[in-house]
Amino acid sequence: MVITMQTLMEKCSQAFCLTKREIGEFASIKANGMKFQIEQYLAEGVGNLSRMQARGMFGMMKMETLIFTPLQKDAPLLSYDRMSVFGKDILIFELYDTLAEPVQAYPLLNEVKGKYAYLPDSDPGKHWYDSIKRKESLYKKCRGKAKELDALCLDYLDCYCKIVKGAKEASIETKRRKTEGYVKGLIEQGGPSTDAFLKAIGKEKTEELFEKILFGIRE
Repeated sequence: MVITMQTLMEKCSQAFCLTKREIGEFASIKANGMKFQIEQYLAEGVGNLSRMQARGMFGMMKMETLIFTPLQKDAPLLSYDRMSVFGKDILIFELYDTLAEPVQAYPLLNEVKGKYAYLPDSDPGKHWYDSIKRKESLYKKCRGKAKELDALCLDYLDCYCKIVKGAKEASIETKRRKTEGYVKGLIEQGGPSTDAFLKAIGKEKTEELFEKILFGIRE
C-alpha cells in the first residue's frame, strides 16, 4: 500500500466537519494475534465515521478499515478495507442499502468501477448480508498495482462523499433502524473481524464497540 489512512481521512475532512470522540479502552485492542487501533469521529450533520488499523503476523498482515454510517443523510453505509497479506494487495469497498427511500443506482460510482475494470477482481464469496449489499460494491486483489489501487481508493471515496453531501436529509431514528439489522447481524452471524473481537473481548463489549463506536447507532 502506498496511500495512507491519513490521506483518506483528509479527503473526508475536506468534505465534512469531523470531530474526534474519546473512546477509552476501545482505542487499542489485541485480538487474534492482531493489534487494532481504533478512532471514532462525528461527521457534523451526517453521521458516524470510524477508522481502524490493524497489524499482525510480524508485519506480514496489515489492514485498514473505514466505516461511514450516514444517519442524518439518506445515503448508503460504506465499508472500506485495504489489506496487505503476504504481498497480496486487497481492496474492498462495500456499500449497504440502509436507505429510507430506494435509489436504483449511483452512476458516479459505476463510472469509477468501469474506469478500473482492468484491475483483477476478487471473489467475495456468499454472505448473509448479500441481500442488502449494493451492486456498486467492488473487490480487487493483485500484486504490483499499488498506485492504481490508490487512485481507485481516492476516486471511489471522492464520489461517495459527493453522494452523501447531495443526499436528502433523513430521520435519524429511521436510519438507525435500517442500519441496526446489519450491525446486529454481524454480531449474531459473525465474520473474520467480528469473530476475533468476540473471542478477545466477549459479546457484550463487542456489541458496545460495534453499536457505539464503529457504526455509532446508539449512544
